[in-house]
Amino acid sequence: MSPLPRPRRALHRAQRGLTLIEISIAIIIVAILFSAAVMGIGSITGAKAKGSAGELAGLIRSLYDSAALRGQTCRLVFEIPDPKSEEATRYHAECAEGGVTTSRDRDEMLRTENTEREREARSNKGGGRDERRNYLSGGGIGTNAPSAQELLEGEKRRVENAARFSSYTSEEVPSRQLPADVKVSVWTRNQRQPVESGVAYLYFFPQGYTEKAHVYVQQGDNVWTLDVSPLTGKVNIVAEALEVPR
Repeated sequence: MSPLPRPRRALHRAQRGLTLIEISIAIIIVAILFSAAVMGIGSITGAKAKGSAGELAGLIRSLYDSAALRGQTCRLVFEIPDPKSEEATRYHAECAEGGVTTSRDRDEMLRTENTEREREARSNKGGGRDERRNYLSGGGIGTNAPSAQELLEGEKRRVENAARFSSYTSEEVPSRQLPADVKVSVWTRNQRQPVESGVAYLYFFPQGYTEKAHVYVQQGDNVWTLDVSPLTGKVNIVAEALEVPR
């Protein structure tokens, strides 16, 4: 007895293939897998860190030239978060009104700077209570001839203002934020160890020189070292973590 023929409609349904919706879902799945693969490869090769190292090298050279041409002491300021956090490293340029010398004990200077930044942040949250207290206690109410001490304090403030750094930006020296998974640490010749969190500085002087420095840019297990020459400002990018000179 021969089998019964299959209904024509059922046979057509079995041979019709994928629908447009099913094809769209398949394309989306492939795109997600491809994106994950690209991100994984980027992390393995450290592509973001390599690109960030190149940008930093160009900025360092530009700031070196700017300090020499402007006759001012400038510095590249790194704001480095805790390595365990997911925050991004930021950096920007600052220049003083003239030539400024730097501390020989950079480690102590940076500790003081970080302490002052924390104190200033807490003070800003206070809403200016100190100013109101000074006003109520008589500060600024009525004035007499300045004393010798007040004149000395005024001169001290004038000198400090001349040495104070203010933000400096240009097309060649922009403010930047690195990708969150790119970590940075900074060593200069007046430090014993690289700064891995907090504030770090790289100075450029009007006489046309900078500090011997290593800037380490890391993504995963991949590290690039920016080796900065003090006499020329030239930056050599090395695809490894160079040791700190002793």
